[in-house]
Amino acid sequence: MSVVQSFSDKAFSEKLLSALDHIEYRRIEGHEDFEDVARLRYKAYKAQNVLPVGASHLLDEIDFVPHAYVFGIYYYEELISTVRVHHVTSEHRTCQSVGVFPDAVNNLLDAGLTFIDPARFAVDPDIVGELPAIPYITLRPSIMAAIHFDADRVLQHIRPPHAAFYRRVFLADTIVPPTIAPIYGFELTLLASRVREVRPQLMRRFPLFQSEAYERRLMFAERPMVLSPPLTVLPTARFASRPTSPEMAFLR
Repeated sequence: MSVVQSFSDKAFSEKLLSALDHIEYRRIEGHEDFEDVARLRYKAYKAQNVLPVGASHLLDEIDFVPHAYVFGIYYYEELISTVRVHHVTSEHRTCQSVGVFPDAVNNLLDAGLTFIDPARFAVDPDIVGELPAIPYITLRPSIMAAIHFDADRVLQHIRPPHAAFYRRVFLADTIVPPTIAPIYGFELTLLASRVREVRPQLMRRFPLFQSEAYERRLMFAERPMVLSPPLTVLPTARFASRPTSPEMAFLR
């Protein structure tokens, strides 16, 4: 890597962290928050012309299974994006990727692997130009989940034109080449990142993906079944990226 390129990477990483300073993550559990997420999904997918075939309501049954975690991402307290994360194991196979590529995913689960499956990625089209960092910020919970649950892979079922981004940023491998997905009516491909292998390089290049253990617990630990305000979580990437943090010690 040239000196110029290394400075460029450092500047980009700082821009990502600066954007993250104004972000809050919220675990979506209440009815009103789910309705906000459904509206955002519809707005985002319609803008990209990728609405599922026959879509009329964009809340799924699998949003509510025990191993699903739906997040809203708030920028200056406004909902700007959302992602759903499934922790997929041989005992809990329900997820978006297994619905689209059942043979490939089930074969890997039968081999004993575990996954994080991010899906329902949606970004407010009105914010994309203002905040180019939003894809990284929105996908951050999938990396946190992989660390929290010690998963083997993070899956990415995506449109083929997006594959280059996931290969470049997450060092993803192709599992299923582009093929028509009947539930969408267009081509999708399945990629997967080998979490433990790519983690050191990912964290060095993009400190935004770092997090403290207590932040991951707030995001993914079981919550008591009682009425309570929505849990809002502030990112800890700046703390975790300090040289004295356990995360950085792991990367040395």
